[in-house]
Amino acid sequence: MCKCQERRATRQHWLTLLSGLVESLLVTGMAFGWASLVFVLKVDGYFAGYCDNATREEDFTVYTDCSGQDEHLSQVMSVASITNTILRFPIGYVFDRCGTTATRLIAIFLYITGTLFFTLSNTEMSVLLYPALSCLIIAGTVLYITNAQVGNLFDSYRSTIITIYNGAYDSSAAVFFFIKLLHDRGVSLHSSFLFLTLCSIILLLRTFFLMPTGHIPYPMPETYTYGVCWPGRRRGRGEGEEESDKKEEEMEENQKDEKGNDSSLPLCKNIVHQPKKAEAASFRSCVLSWLFLWHLVFVVTTLLSHFMFLATINPVLTRLADNNQTIVSHYTNAFAFTQLGGVLFAPVNGFIMDRNKRRPLASGETRREADLHSSSLALFLTSLQCFLFCVCFTCPILPLQYLTFILQVVNSSFFYGGHQAFISIAFPMSHFGKMSGIAMSLSALVLLLQFPMLRLIQYQLKGDPLYVNVGVTLVSLLTFIHPIHVSLYCRKLSKQRRTTQEVNEQGLAEC
Repeated sequence: MCKCQERRATRQHWLTLLSGLVESLLVTGMAFGWASLVFVLKVDGYFAGYCDNATREEDFTVYTDCSGQDEHLSQVMSVASITNTILRFPIGYVFDRCGTTATRLIAIFLYITGTLFFTLSNTEMSVLLYPALSCLIIAGTVLYITNAQVGNLFDSYRSTIITIYNGAYDSSAAVFFFIKLLHDRGVSLHSSFLFLTLCSIILLLRTFFLMPTGHIPYPMPETYTYGVCWPGRRRGRGEGEEESDKKEEEMEENQKDEKGNDSSLPLCKNIVHQPKKAEAASFRSCVLSWLFLWHLVFVVTTLLSHFMFLATINPVLTRLADNNQTIVSHYTNAFAFTQLGGVLFAPVNGFIMDRNKRRPLASGETRREADLHSSSLALFLTSLQCFLFCVCFTCPILPLQYLTFILQVVNSSFFYGGHQAFISIAFPMSHFGKMSGIAMSLSALVLLLQFPMLRLIQYQLKGDPLYVNVGVTLVSLLTFIHPIHVSLYCRKLSKQRRTTQEVNEQGLAEC
């Protein structure tokens, strides 16, 4: 490929990266700013029919009890999060089977549907919030999945770019915060969401001009192109993926021929050959592997902690602030402002996972083994953050929630980016969408526990989530099993590699 075309390709790669970052900041994770939007919805009277007059037993003071309103608004987030996790595997299958364009068009349709539902909703049609938030959270997640492959364009910083996109995914929660600020200045909720609906035009343009029809292969061949075709560069079927596979097969055959024709070495039956590449593994074997099963426990436990926090943060702040809405608004703004920092924290996890690429591989060590070894530290730090975040949220101390907000944003940045990066490292890229999706879909079974837990808090514990949060904190300790298992797995691979080298050397010596 000529230097002129290389410069064009590099320019297009950077345009894809930067436009994806803007897309992630504006669209993908806005649903996670639910705490800011709940404040606006309460002001506008959504589900206000569930507020009743009540009398305190201590001093017989009459007050307005809006626990029913809080319950419905919490359930909107719970339903959206569970729907999102259930549909992740089907969407991952569509992504692997049909490619990027088809998957993104589905996401854009869901995004438009969600924003229009918010635009059409009102106090009488509060129930529209359920499908509206569900559509937005699913659309954002799907767009993030299609953007994760952009890391394949930058080999040395692959995990770093995946985590940067995740940080932008988390920081986009601030979109609802800005809607809250605009609402405070007189801009209606419907006008804000109508503007967001029009932003779908940007998503469509990026889909057709700066994203591939199929997938971005890894490793990426030199002749690979996507988006708008350029003269002198031929687009093969599957956007260069087939060509990449052929090159790998040719290289393997050449290596075999070289070994077979090398007259300097006699044939030795004692030489132990290396095992087949992980890419040959079937989807079923990947799902049933201990590497995936412990990762599933890690994903389920972390998601349960975060979604319980997002579903209950507003009533918890209201309770700790003694129903002072000015204080609640202040802490809600502080949380939303903290979420803006997600894009700054996320690359740290990527640098940790990519640190092995700055050193040469050991003799016989594979890139996958080196990447897995790097990921064990990142997974451990994610587990530690999750535990500390749960501890802080459990403590009923209002000023401590500043630290809770920081830990939640940092942990969310580490978790989502680390999840996608780990799946891309540990399992074949041909199963990336399915493996990433099935982990989320299976976690939906556990996330269904949110509903009885929310009812337990509301009716049995009289709105005090202390005991439930203590239970979630103890459960979060399960996340530490995954990094420990990955570390032991890497040691096992290293031991097998050394044993294989010793046997090979012994076999050559005997020959």
